[in-house]
Amino acid sequence: MTWEEVRAVAMALPDVQEGMAYGFPALKVKGKLLTRLRPEDQSLVLGDVGFDERDMLLEADPETFHLTPHYQGYPCILARLEALDARTLRFFLERRWRRAAPKATVKAYDKAALPS
Repeated sequence: MTWEEVRAVAMALPDVQEGMAYGFPALKVKGKLLTRLRPEDQSLVLGDVGFDERDMLLEADPETFHLTPHYQGYPCILARLEALDARTLRFFLERRWRRAAPKATVKAYDKAALPS
C-alpha cells in the first residue's frame, strides 16, 4: 500500500482528518490519532492492539507486522506498507476509530450501515 491508499481507506470513515504526529503524516478523528506514518521503515503505527493479539500477529505474519524496542510497552503494532492489504488495514483503522470517535458519530455510522 501507499500512504495515499491508507489515506483513502481512513477517509471513508466519518470525521477523519489528515494531520501530523511527531512530525510525520497522520490520520486522526476529532484530534485523536488513528495511525501515523513511520517513514524510517515505511510502516504504520496501529494502535489499540493488545499484547496477546500483537504476539500472535508478529508470529503469524512477520512480513507485515513488526515492532521496535520503543513500542514494546505500548498496545500497538507496526505494519509495513508494502505488505499490508486494504482489508486488514480497514479492520485496524475501524477498530481504533470506534474507540476514538464520538459515540454519536459511531452510532450514526452504524445506523447508516444497517440494511433498510
